[in-house]
Amino acid sequence: MGQYQSGQRGRYNPDEIARHYRYQPWLVWGRLLRIIWSFGRFIFSLKWDEWQDQVEQNRGKRATQLRELLTRLGPTFIKVGQALSTRPDLIRKDFLEELVKLQDQLPPFDNAIAYQIIEQELGRPIAQSFSELSPTPIAAASLGQVYRGRLITGEEVAVKVQRPNLRPILTRDLYLMRWAAGWLAPWLPLNLGHDLTLIVDEFGTKLFEEIDYINEGRNAEKFASNFRDDPKVKVPSIYWRYTNTHVLTLEWINGFKLTDIKRIREAGLDPEAIIQIGVTSGLQQLLEYGFFHADPHPGNLFAMPDGRMAYIDFGMMDQLEETTKETLVDALVHVVNKDYNDLAEDFVKLGFLTPDINICPIVPALEAVLGNAIGKNVGDFNFKTITDEFSELMYEYPFRVPAKFALIIRSLVTQEGIALSLNPNFKIVEVGYPYIARRLLTGESPELRRRLLNVLFKDGRFQWERLENLIAIARTDTNFDVLPTAQMGLQYLLSDEGKFLRRQLVLALTEDDRLHTEEVQRLWNLVKDDLKPNRLLDVAIGVLSDLSREGAAAILPKATFLIPFAGNQPQNQK
Repeated sequence: MGQYQSGQRGRYNPDEIARHYRYQPWLVWGRLLRIIWSFGRFIFSLKWDEWQDQVEQNRGKRATQLRELLTRLGPTFIKVGQALSTRPDLIRKDFLEELVKLQDQLPPFDNAIAYQIIEQELGRPIAQSFSELSPTPIAAASLGQVYRGRLITGEEVAVKVQRPNLRPILTRDLYLMRWAAGWLAPWLPLNLGHDLTLIVDEFGTKLFEEIDYINEGRNAEKFASNFRDDPKVKVPSIYWRYTNTHVLTLEWINGFKLTDIKRIREAGLDPEAIIQIGVTSGLQQLLEYGFFHADPHPGNLFAMPDGRMAYIDFGMMDQLEETTKETLVDALVHVVNKDYNDLAEDFVKLGFLTPDINICPIVPALEAVLGNAIGKNVGDFNFKTITDEFSELMYEYPFRVPAKFALIIRSLVTQEGIALSLNPNFKIVEVGYPYIARRLLTGESPELRRRLLNVLFKDGRFQWERLENLIAIARTDTNFDVLPTAQMGLQYLLSDEGKFLRRQLVLALTEDDRLHTEEVQRLWNLVKDDLKPNRLLDVAIGVLSDLSREGAAAILPKATFLIPFAGNQPQNQK
């Protein structure tokens, strides 16, 4: 047969693939000639534009030609186009904008072959598994197609069937890409900062994970476990008895694509509420669980008639390490504080810059890009603006986008685009800030509490306005209750861990040789409606009961600075 079969159910292994084709090069000659011919014609058209001085005039036309070229070359190159659409370190802005439009829709493959694959994978005739199965696929994509059916036990399901011989096709193309990357890299005008073959390997690894439907089923169950206590997020159940490497059977989701705003409104749903679920759950994936859906395009997200939002298609997922999540929060804090030196260091830690890089010339460039993107009105911030600005910056400085962050960027920009289709005036900060503020204020871990201190203090001085802003922003989130947050804050303040904050608060209240009663009064005005006397009493009793006698004795002398405030209270206040 001559096809590459080794490691059929395994992971992507570039060395094993290279060994296979190195000794049978004739297996790839025909494909190589087609690829060279296709790209040769495209490159010639780019050069012709230069000779005719028509580069600017034909930019849009050539970008469209590139998208159509990748589509014609099939599944691997369609996936390459989708991946490149999130890589501003590799592709210029004008091509990026066209590749974002790249559709992974392909004509479905033969129905008889699909039914045969189902029977082979499940080891039994169709009729023994399904009482109903649609005669034609309801959707066809680059890697597979989906049928609607009903199990013999009565459950309505979606049956995902992989295209035949897909792994050998992808393997051959990945081998050719990696081979080409080895000798093309020195000639490409790219500031990669690393070996181009590593980008191919990153892509190959994720692609092999995506075509393993058992892996996708496990991803779905892990994702569902993370959101098990969230009544607003729905994840379809996996039917393992009817699932194998090339066939995935999952619960059918009745709903509307998030871009179908007309049907969403007709169902009596509020698009704003759907947007909030999408953005908040996206932030939870990144900052809480670290396990995130990397391909949330409109076909993978549904609004359900009961108001929930459903995720489907868990082939492209990724996991963030704890240190990466912490650095991400650091970066957000540094953006808010406009600490661009520290932000440049965050980029090094996250892998966007190499450790040996001189960050001094990069800091003012970051300030210019983020300063323009965020501006004075933080509500105007959007990820599309940031990625557009960075796509230009990456041609001047040695930035690269690590594979995980290429997926994160794709996820955030796609979700923002979906939200904008539901509400053209959507601002991600209006939804995202309350969540982040609430996470910082609740501070359920020492790391988050430390990051809150980084927000509240700048150059050793307490930033009253930032605390006011955090509380005001967090209170716009209907899930935020200021009282439990105040209780946690008080417990922290009275703990050994809170010694530094107690000292800093005393300094903050008395700095500049005056008592900062105005700032305290503004904070009280923000929260007083939520702090009813009976609730305050419960909190006080709870905090005192948690406090040891020794701890109280150690703290009370330090609390004497509050006496002047108590003495200034009107007599009728309790």
